[in-house]
Amino acid sequence: MSFLLLKKKMAVGFMWMGSLNNLMSNFMRKRIQLLTIVMLIVSCKSAVPNSKETVKGEPTPAYEQQIENLENGIYFRGNGNEPDWSLKIFEKTIEFTSLKTGFESLSGAHVEPLGAMDANVKMYRATSASGLMIIQIMQQECINTMSGEKFSYSVRIEIVKDNISTFLSGCGNYITDSRLHDIWVLEKINGQKMSLTDFTKELPNLEINSSTNQFMGFAGCNRMNGSVFFERGLLRFSNIITTRMTCGPNNKENEFLKSLQNITKYKVENMRLTLTNPSGEELVFKKVD
Repeated sequence: MSFLLLKKKMAVGFMWMGSLNNLMSNFMRKRIQLLTIVMLIVSCKSAVPNSKETVKGEPTPAYEQQIENLENGIYFRGNGNEPDWSLKIFEKTIEFTSLKTGFESLSGAHVEPLGAMDANVKMYRATSASGLMIIQIMQQECINTMSGEKFSYSVRIEIVKDNISTFLSGCGNYITDSRLHDIWVLEKINGQKMSLTDFTKELPNLEINSSTNQFMGFAGCNRMNGSVFFERGLLRFSNIITTRMTCGPNNKENEFLKSLQNITKYKVENMRLTLTNPSGEELVFKKVD
């Protein structure tokens, strides 16, 4: 190999090495720039408070309403629009508020309602310092004209002041007793104490959700679920659906289900739920921790 040829190859090699160094320098410079941008983005995110986390820590209006119902013994709520108004029926008082001038707040002592003979309609006549409130609550689907929310009852209110009647209409719901919200295991049927020998697998139990008015559980042989109908002092278990497993001849599931379907009254006392009906049937459950 001649000296000139060797010198030429060495020159090419140096040029190639220089290009490689330039490429590496450009690559490293771009990586540093990219890393700087990422760090800036992360620091900006950490500096801005997460609005979702802030909202998550605050109690929702529905939760605050449940606490108010529980602490103050509210068993019915109603509301309406044009003008906005609100009705709360407590165990001891009846309170009405609105945005209508002259009708901002009325309050009177609780009175027992009068019931209709042929329909689920109740009427309260409550006297306040500002006038008479005649409140009619009827079981029928009602839709709030502003929010579109569905309710199970329509509400009509007549307020009499200085012999002049003002009428308002809206919707409402009864507040299911929160003490029912638990898991209950059957203890007695019509005074007779139940044992595992009376059922196929385990004792019947109920898990009641007072927020959704639904229940689920075990009937003694089959799983079950259904709906809870609640009004003040009134409780019914309806739309009961069970699985279809074959039960043994000594299983009392049918007796239990028949009694449950006929229940109309309840009592919660001493960690026990007692369900009864006018025929004298009685189911006693024990609360499960």
